[in-house]
Amino acid sequence: MPGANDNQLPVNEPVSAVNSYSMDGAMRYRKVSDPVYAPNSKGGPQADTSRYGEPAGWHADGDMVHAAYVLHAEDDDWGQGCTLVRAVMDDAARDRLVGNLASHLLDGVIEPVLERAFEYWRNVDEDLGLRVEEEVRAKQS
Repeated sequence: MPGANDNQLPVNEPVSAVNSYSMDGAMRYRKVSDPVYAPNSKGGPQADTSRYGEPAGWHADGDMVHAAYVLHAEDDDWGQGCTLVRAVMDDAARDRLVGNLASHLLDGVIEPVLERAFEYWRNVDEDLGLRVEEEVRAKQS
């Protein structure tokens, strides 16, 4: 199966130049050091405004300001995951999740990262995190 950059291999190379912001990936043949965003000041592809007009922008019906985000009461990092585990999943699904998480954490994850992973899953759901840690610790021995 060809990769994202297979058209860079000499045998596959197109006759006309291809302007793309693809930088990395499978079958990367030429090293790219230019920025991978547009517009940029490094001579990357530019919009052809003479043929297609000005690019679309945003309409704002007020002042656009650069300011820090104001946290709201419902903003948290764990609420959606907690709802998924507690309200959406049944016991069988939670058992599969614990087994899946534990098997991945047993696949060469080192101790400091394990501790952070257990803490992460305890933040989602205390029981889930404890079960994941118990299963990992039991299989480590």
